[in-house]
Amino acid sequence: MKLPTLFSPNRQKLGLFLIIGCTSLFSLAQALDAGKTNVTSTAPLPTLTPQIPLEIKVTGSKPTLASLQHDFDVFSWQSFIALNWPANADGTPNTTITIGQAINSPVVWESYRESRTIFLPGGAAPAPWGQDSPLPAVCKNIDPKRLPPGTMHLTQVGKTATVLDESSEPFKTGPLIDQNGQYARFAILTNETMFNYIDSNKLYSRSGQKTFNADADFPSSNTTSQQVGSIMIKTAWVKMGGKYDPSKFYTTYALVYDNPAEEPGVKPSCVLTQVGLVGFHIGHKTADEPQWVWSTFEHVDNVPTAGQKPTQAAYNFFDASCKTCKVNEPPARPWNPGTPYTKPSQVERVIAITPDAQQLNNSYHQALAAAVPGSVWLNYELVSTQWPTNAKSPTDPTGVPAPSFLANTTLETYIQGHVKQTSSSCMACHNNATTTNGNAADFTYLLQRAQ
Repeated sequence: MKLPTLFSPNRQKLGLFLIIGCTSLFSLAQALDAGKTNVTSTAPLPTLTPQIPLEIKVTGSKPTLASLQHDFDVFSWQSFIALNWPANADGTPNTTITIGQAINSPVVWESYRESRTIFLPGGAAPAPWGQDSPLPAVCKNIDPKRLPPGTMHLTQVGKTATVLDESSEPFKTGPLIDQNGQYARFAILTNETMFNYIDSNKLYSRSGQKTFNADADFPSSNTTSQQVGSIMIKTAWVKMGGKYDPSKFYTTYALVYDNPAEEPGVKPSCVLTQVGLVGFHIGHKTADEPQWVWSTFEHVDNVPTAGQKPTQAAYNFFDASCKTCKVNEPPARPWNPGTPYTKPSQVERVIAITPDAQQLNNSYHQALAAAVPGSVWLNYELVSTQWPTNAKSPTDPTGVPAPSFLANTTLETYIQGHVKQTSSSCMACHNNATTTNGNAADFTYLLQRAQ
């Protein structure tokens, strides 16, 4: 969909949506659906589709940096919608319903493979795609007869509770502690395209990588064959209860595993717990963007923006009443997710979401509300998309990223900012990734997990 350009009259008409809160958007969507209002807009709502986009659709005859950023942000929202579409038992999208229906039932990306099921102890071969994957031994004592509906098959890919076995952020900058004093949990997953490349080339083991002995080159999207390219997904979760209302989150029941291999002193534990999604990061390799397209989403109540007055009554990772809390600092060691209570993290967003991204978020929220009034996905927003402005640059292997920095406050909490080689930049950071024997890993650190 093509939105009006920055200073057009149509864009000014859309200014109304920038000052309408989520409750008002919900009310407006209900009224529009019921035909009880004469409010009109010349801009159509975005189309919600289960089709994962294969490439960016460039709008306008003379694209600018700003217009291209908008096009990539649309690509991100299209990806988010498709990946969170309700899924059939095999992980394919259920096209008989739309996103937001079948509340808290499995969605498409939940059929993807968690990293712990790919990189196994001793470099063992992972189970084939779609087959059962092993659980940590301590989790096998949970009686499946006592599980909530929808989680009956503990090891069935696409039907089971996720196993959340990571309590530190992906780059080990420290754990994130929620407002209940509990550790946030993280998972990294790959789609079938990416998994098959790892599996067929035996990149799941150190010995396999040594035999492969070449730079990794994951498949990209193909618009001719309609093949979806390699996709990585990083997710962040908080346990429900206490200060968190499950109705405001996309939730699932997860096996929350305290992994003794993660930090010294951690004792193994596995508890079935309802968790809510707070962070969602997508890396998608497309034909025109070999440095991948990096899209990051968050729960709308996660954090306030530094230098701006808090707008929410309560946040997932910020306490407005705490005037002495240090902001964006990891908790003191030792880090042990088994600790009953840890002082919550005080987090602020360092780089504000741009007005254009905010407007695009409002547009997609309208479409979601029109499709399913009160949709849980109204509680998620795009932060931004990082993409290569010159993918074939002879001097910059990262493709001259725009924007220069991108951080998800739940996944890169402690490395937000504007400092090169220090602050979070998806492409600048992932460009340094290698296999266990030193070859380039094609913008993913996952291959470092091989044993």
